[in-house]
Amino acid sequence: MPYQPFDLGGKVALVTGGNGGIGLGMAEALAQAGASVIIWGMNPAKNAEAKAQLEATGQRIASEIVDVADEGAVIAAMDKAVAEFGRIDTVIANAGVGGGAPFAEFPTEQWRKVMAVNLDGVFFTLREACKHMKTRAEAGDPGGSLVAISSTSAIHGAARNQAYGAAKGALCSLVRATAVEFARYGVRCNAVLPGWTVSEMTQSAQENEKFNRQVISRVPFRQWLEPKDFGGIAVYLASDAARFHTGDSIVLDGGYTIF
Repeated sequence: MPYQPFDLGGKVALVTGGNGGIGLGMAEALAQAGASVIIWGMNPAKNAEAKAQLEATGQRIASEIVDVADEGAVIAAMDKAVAEFGRIDTVIANAGVGGGAPFAEFPTEQWRKVMAVNLDGVFFTLREACKHMKTRAEAGDPGGSLVAISSTSAIHGAARNQAYGAAKGALCSLVRATAVEFARYGVRCNAVLPGWTVSEMTQSAQENEKFNRQVISRVPFRQWLEPKDFGGIAVYLASDAARFHTGDSIVLDGGYTIF
């Protein structure tokens, strides 16, 4: 018999940026483990394709066009998700953008765009999730799992990526504070720090021979992570097996940051 705490049957998960990359890898694993899944994304075609892929699991799937940098859009979409599904048990704030430049010439507009999506967007998303989970707990149904997708850029220096690293580092602090405050409602909050992962954001680096030779060669596994590699941690954090795991920053990078 399978280990029952990993069964997500009856649970509902929401994944922002769930129409591709790490988000889709996590969403698919959650659905395969029995959860109903809602994905948020900005690209209608990618949303539709991801929704069809997830529906092959046999679970209930929904997709919404949501700009997480838009506070009103996040509030409305979270309210809609709760109304349609009755509850949200897991929220994975994964939506993010890149945007590097030499620091001495770093455009203020670019800095603010990175912060708006990678930090403000996570703040809006997790805040609205906390409102729902607190209300549910006060009605006698405590529990919930919040996950912020940070980056190893939060803990090591990444030249030309000060905005990205600053936003991702801030998420780790946001997670720890939220974990302490909402534990009384049975809500857990953790961060996942991915290493070099195959995605649209890293496409140019994947195709750069010098980058692969000088950077990916430093990953002990000597290869890029793939979105599917994040399915296990998504299911674990959403599951009852992780009911006392909170306030953590979980590095998943093939050993890159310790080598």
